[in-house]
Amino acid sequence: MSDDQFDAILRHTLEDFRVSRGEKRILQSTLQELHADEQDLALYRHRAFEIARNELMSPEAKAVLDWLEDVNKVLKPTQTKSDLPESQAYFTPGDDCPRHLIRMLGETRQKLDICVFTITDNRVSDAIVDAYDRKVQVRIISDDDKAQDVGSDVERFKRLGIPVRSDAAQSHMHHKFAVMDNKKLLTGSYNWTRSASEYNEENILVTHDPRLVERFARVFEQLWKKFG
Repeated sequence: MSDDQFDAILRHTLEDFRVSRGEKRILQSTLQELHADEQDLALYRHRAFEIARNELMSPEAKAVLDWLEDVNKVLKPTQTKSDLPESQAYFTPGDDCPRHLIRMLGETRQKLDICVFTITDNRVSDAIVDAYDRKVQVRIISDDDKAQDVGSDVERFKRLGIPVRSDAAQSHMHHKFAVMDNKKLLTGSYNWTRSASEYNEENILVTHDPRLVERFARVFEQLWKKFG
């Protein structure tokens, strides 16, 4: 369908300055047939505004705005609560961050990509090793300087056969995130250390938003290749 044809449908709905139920169904059906994505919908909303601007020279300006409101309800449906990706936030001091982190590590079934500045909390490290023992595909990226700190568990991971890479640079690999089963993202200021949970003001954000999960997974792959 050409832009002119879609404009014709929009102009037809404008004739009485309202979008009837039947016209809404026609618009929705047309959008489904066109397999309209977010970019397409943005273009159609722009076209609706262009039509409205041209009509605003007429005495029926207020009625045109009412029509425009109706059209945009169809072209940009209201997102319901059930459509929103599930997200949670946790904070320290306290055991919220390590407790939920360990739980999520325990729930991971297939793939666990960890990109964290420093890991010294043995409770968390044990959960990572448990995942590896369950045949979860585990990969870890950490900072090369922090890997040499007393209490760092990076060498333990290496001895057990868990793939580990570090930056080997004067600057720091300062990320703190993990991607679990390519479905869940954990990120925030929280370092995976005892002091972070007991003393520091830190946070963890957990989300299932596929756009964010994909973006962080892509960054992990880029760093994994870079530090290989």
